[in-house]
Amino acid sequence: MDDLEISGEVVFQTLRELNTINKYLGGNRISVSAFQKIAQNQESIVLADLGCGGGDIMMEMAKWCRKKGIKGSFLGVDANPHIVEFARENAADFPEIQFKAINIFGDELKREEPDLIHCCLFTHHFSADELAQLFRQFKDQARMGVIINDLQRHPMAYWSIKILTRLFSKSTMVRNDAAVSVARGFKKRELIKILNEAGITEYELSWRWAFRWKLIF
Repeated sequence: MDDLEISGEVVFQTLRELNTINKYLGGNRISVSAFQKIAQNQESIVLADLGCGGGDIMMEMAKWCRKKGIKGSFLGVDANPHIVEFARENAADFPEIQFKAINIFGDELKREEPDLIHCCLFTHHFSADELAQLFRQFKDQARMGVIINDLQRHPMAYWSIKILTRLFSKSTMVRNDAAVSVARGFKKRELIKILNEAGITEYELSWRWAFRWKLIF
């Protein structure tokens, strides 16, 4: 998924399978519940989802906002224009969700003024130094907070996802990338070190099933 030139059905199949994995292993619920807790007393809220994939988590958030009478506005960001193309079609019934293909290190993202920034299965793609830089930016940029949902690096998680994807996945990218993503995941001490380097002292960091970290700051 780091290859920005990848396009077509291989990307679409991968995004569909990743959403299924996130849905049934509880990954989406981690993000949505954190969003609900922060947004529940708001009349309106603006969220930027970085590394948005197919936009499925924002769709769940938008449905909840509609139900609660909250005016939700969502921006999905991905560097791969082919992923953004898929996401726009996938979320066509949600006019409150918009998408942009931009580099998160560029000035265009810095000009956005969201209430919340959300990243799911995204931060493990970057080095510790890059994350410290991004976390500093996110903290200054998001008016209400930042939600990070990412993987714990653990042998059981690695071999479990490797077996599951070999048995059930039709996507060669998922079969390869799922285990690689776990190997790029975080130990708790690593996340704390990154937060310290970013100058972030107030945060909530907790473990969630299955082998996930929920970080809010």
